[in-house]
Amino acid sequence: MRTIVVGTRRSQLAVTQTQWVMEQVRDRLPQGWQMEMEKMVTRGDQILNVTLSKVGGKGLFVKEIEQALLDGRIDFAVHSMKDMPGEMPEGLIFGAVTRREDPRDCLLSRKGEGLDDLPENACVGTSSLRRQAQLLAYRPDLRVEPVRGNLNTRYQKLMDGQFDAIILAQAGIARMDWTDKVTQVVPEEVMLPAVGQGALAVQCRRDDQELLELLAEVNDPVTERAVTAERTFLQAFEGGCHLPIAGRATVDGERIRLRGLVAHPSGTPILREEAEGADPVELGRRLARELMEKGARSLLEEVKKGLEE
Repeated sequence: MRTIVVGTRRSQLAVTQTQWVMEQVRDRLPQGWQMEMEKMVTRGDQILNVTLSKVGGKGLFVKEIEQALLDGRIDFAVHSMKDMPGEMPEGLIFGAVTRREDPRDCLLSRKGEGLDDLPENACVGTSSLRRQAQLLAYRPDLRVEPVRGNLNTRYQKLMDGQFDAIILAQAGIARMDWTDKVTQVVPEEVMLPAVGQGALAVQCRRDDQELLELLAEVNDPVTERAVTAERTFLQAFEGGCHLPIAGRATVDGERIRLRGLVAHPSGTPILREEAEGADPVELGRRLARELMEKGARSLLEEVKKGLEE
């Protein structure tokens, strides 16, 4: 007999994602086991008036939850993989990576225009430097302004006329059953996704063997290989998931194709590279080295310096 306590942020999307994972696990629970959800508030949920890149990045959405895992107050947690910093605290592990949804970004516009049709100087809301950089590389005439808050809040700001359009992750929109609100799914050639976007990370304690065996049954090996390549690539840049870094791996049999991008928030310069291989860790490191040889490290140092000023 065991009650598994599952931790999640309180936003509607986070709860929806956590409920979905719990359903997958519930079908496999040993007799007499139960599950309950614990909704938590993270620092990232509390600080809404400053962009993430200014206050420490997306790790702000997971630190309190990771501490609850380490303290034993919860047994596993469900995160959007794209919110996970490159490094994980000692003692924690991904028990499962779920099958990936559409990893692309999408545009929601107030008047139904696609990215090519937005008028000059239109205001687009995003707090992601990755999205901002690629948006301005494609449409340098647009104005990009930060927008924070959960999906409902951001959508309301769009409808209230604060923005002409906003950019969100298509996977989150699909999980919220909001696909009818999407004006355009942005092609990856225009906007390469965030590392891990579209996948869910199920995090637990490394020494919880019985739970690890249970979670292994909901793991998707193909997504896990792709995400491992992407996260290894990110880790080479010291895990800055709030920086303008993008990575997208696709798996075909034993072969993995990994595309990576490092950019300046202004949209120029923008460095792109791609590589193929069978070992996700080796591939991620190799692609990072190739981009560093093109000047990615010094570019990111310049970006970090600008954020600290």
